[in-house]
Amino acid sequence: MNSIQKLLQKNKKPLIMGILNVTPDSFSDGGRFIDPKKAIQHAELMINDGVDLIDIGAESTRPGAKIVEIKEERERIEPVIKAIKKNFQVPVSIDTYKPEIMKLAIDLGVEMINDIFSLRKPGSIDVVSNSNVTLSLMHMKGNPQNMQNNPSYKNVVEEVREFLQDRINICEESGIDKSRIVVDPGFGFGKTYENNLKLFQSLDKLKKLSKPLLIGVSRKSMIRNIVGNQENDIIQASAIMAALSVLKGANIIRVHDVKETKIALKILESEDK
Repeated sequence: MNSIQKLLQKNKKPLIMGILNVTPDSFSDGGRFIDPKKAIQHAELMINDGVDLIDIGAESTRPGAKIVEIKEERERIEPVIKAIKKNFQVPVSIDTYKPEIMKLAIDLGVEMINDIFSLRKPGSIDVVSNSNVTLSLMHMKGNPQNMQNNPSYKNVVEEVREFLQDRINICEESGIDKSRIVVDPGFGFGKTYENNLKLFQSLDKLKKLSKPLLIGVSRKSMIRNIVGNQENDIIQASAIMAALSVLKGANIIRVHDVKETKIALKILESEDK
């Protein structure tokens, strides 16, 4: 059992996963942390703000994003993982779908693989099965290059649930212990605004999967559709949506703005007292 699994078992409170994009083209903060020094500084800021784990991504997965070659992805993430592991105690997640990068990250000591393809790429399950990393399985219809080309569902909630259940079954049949698996409904990945709202309203139905639930809505288009394009409004609304997802059963919330999210969660805690 690694540190993330222990945190999920021990903590009644949700875990805050801080986003660290070491990319030039991510939809929200592309280019800000491509320099490893700036990435490490931002990691330290999130740690000081109370983050529970940090999710490092070296390839943008926004709609229409270009595929990053393995060599380039490796060059982006390796120095950042090494520096965080050397200087801080915070658990690290790697946002990747490439088996080669998964293996590198596991060898460098990361605690979680956050895979938008839910280990569907050839070789992925083989790479992770002999480790003890936590695995986040996400629903996505299509791929980042085409996922927003008119996605359609008969019942988005049930189709997402059935997909995730199928991936859980495949992982467990491959020898992956069930305690290692986390699920993510994949807001914004092959879903319309209406799909996203319906899915968010019905998050409690995903608890039937009996797995910790990871929710990432921070600064996404569904937020912008609600509040517009002013940055402060987007940050505040993202924190509110994160808090609402906790009320609906989220165990991990993936966010850009750790401090604001902590404040929103404190307000929730005060309501419970």
